[in-house]
Amino acid sequence: MQIFIGVEIAVVIDFSHHFKSTITMNDQPYLIPAQLTLYEEEIKKSVFITHLSHTPSIESAKAFVDDIKQQHSTARHNCWGFVAGRPEDSMKWGFSDDGEPSGTAGKPILAQLSGSGVGEVTAVVTRYSGGIKLGTGGLVKAYGGGVQQALKLLQTIEKKITTQLKLELDYGFMPTMQSLINQYEAHEVSADYSDQVKLVIEIELRKVDDFTQSVVNKSGAKALVTPLKGQ
Repeated sequence: MQIFIGVEIAVVIDFSHHFKSTITMNDQPYLIPAQLTLYEEEIKKSVFITHLSHTPSIESAKAFVDDIKQQHSTARHNCWGFVAGRPEDSMKWGFSDDGEPSGTAGKPILAQLSGSGVGEVTAVVTRYSGGIKLGTGGLVKAYGGGVQQALKLLQTIEKKITTQLKLELDYGFMPTMQSLINQYEAHEVSADYSDQVKLVIEIELRKVDDFTQSVVNKSGAKALVTPLKGQ
């Protein structure tokens, strides 16, 4: 299973066989959670419950944290961390110790998430205390370890970054264009058959350069490729 999102790009084509593209964000696919994951363990009479969920934004990450807090409102601590965008985008990271000693919960949770290579993920670790102190080292191990174990259970899917392109071509080039669309694993969004063929396709952003160059080369610079605004 794959999920696609759209982004805006700028493609400048010089039909004398020179072109370049400017990509406004990282175009590489990345892994995201496929479903909610739960891991529970008991350490010195304290019960630690780790929830992992897909959260594609900071807002959805905070909403998930609030939801778990409501579900476990009697727990002593609901500590959390999130990576709410691409795995490497530290501007969308966050964490909280939720009353545990500073640095013993939120940071270990975030460390596991940020090192996992998975994006758009939030972890909430709920602790029902058993009355036995774990110490700072024990807490770090418990919170970080719970997330580590949950990540081993986590099922992921690949999220591909896509954009839409408008293609304008003569009818005689249509068979070659269909072959290129298939070759680059793009798919047709819409088609208009009038004096020329006008297609809108969705394609992976990282494949736009090669696809565009192939169109230019095979059509003799007669087919037009332009990005759609607002993607």
